[in-house]
Amino acid sequence: MTILPETPHDQPEAEALVRRALDLVANAKSVPLSSSVMITREEVVELLEEALNRLPNELRDARWLLKEREEFLAKAHAEADEIISAARERVEAMVQRTEIVRQAKRTARRTIDEAQDESRRLRHEAEDYCDHKLAGFEIVLERTIKTVQSGRERLRVTPLATAEHAAIAGVDPDSGEHEAFFDQDTT
Repeated sequence: MTILPETPHDQPEAEALVRRALDLVANAKSVPLSSSVMITREEVVELLEEALNRLPNELRDARWLLKEREEFLAKAHAEADEIISAARERVEAMVQRTEIVRQAKRTARRTIDEAQDESRRLRHEAEDYCDHKLAGFEIVLERTIKTVQSGRERLRVTPLATAEHAAIAGVDPDSGEHEAFFDQDTT
């Protein structure tokens, strides 16, 4: 029995070689009058040695595939962790931004309310001040009006100045000039 040629693409796997060795043993002819079988020792040994020689290559390939798989899984886990971490950071930033917006709105609302309260207070104070000043002007104007009315009333009631009234008032009846009432009136 011959072993297949050893080209990298056509090499039988170690498992196939072991199966061929098992088939040789199982299909070997029996020795007459004995329970032993006749097999070619060299052929079985050659198949088993070839299988052993190929096992390390296949084991190395399997280990390499397992290592690649583990590296791939580790890389995938690392990427997943990065994605999750980035998502958490983004969510936190969004929550903080949302909270900042809420706080800003509360602060703005409070500032507007305080400004409106201050505006109302100042308007009332200004109205009270203006009302107080206008009331003072009204009193002064009422006094002035009363004084003017009283003076006009006196003018209406007083007859034309006679000589004796003129003398009392300090007016010369002939010239119509006033005598000096005070020393300062004469200059």
